[in-house]
Amino acid sequence: MQIKYFLFVLLLFSFSVFAQHSKIPLKVTDSFSKLYPKATNVKWDKEGNDYEASFKLDNKDMSVNLNVDGKVLEIETTIEISQLPDSIDIYVQNNYKGYKITEAAKIVKANGVTLFEAEIQKGNSKKDLLFDSQGKIEKKNINKEVKSDQEFDEDND
Repeated sequence: MQIKYFLFVLLLFSFSVFAQHSKIPLKVTDSFSKLYPKATNVKWDKEGNDYEASFKLDNKDMSVNLNVDGKVLEIETTIEISQLPDSIDIYVQNNYKGYKITEAAKIVKANGVTLFEAEIQKGNSKKDLLFDSQGKIEKKNINKEVKSDQEFDEDND
């Protein structure tokens, strides 16, 4: 009886995983696989009409946004806070008293434009700030993304 139950659960799980992956267009997954064949811990999110794959590559946290045709829209790579332009730290000190930069990322758009994202925190308050490549503020208080109910896991280990 236990074996039948185990096989039933395994079968149910297999269908669930297949159903999740079938929601991501083949062009998107093919494009991602060609660009990042060594990516691990891949998680997929649907963002509007586009798709975001969050993953690890060479011990770095990364994400790539692709449109439905598999074209890369932007690539985001977590970086050390010390890799941010100095002007970003100065901006935070002057405009967000008591806040500390807790995370940093480099974003490269499809058109080649480079941006930096700095997550700042003071107590329980977190904000994301977006800066151009020279460290000039682009956007303030970017809302944290709320994960959609359409998140897909893919284990590439």
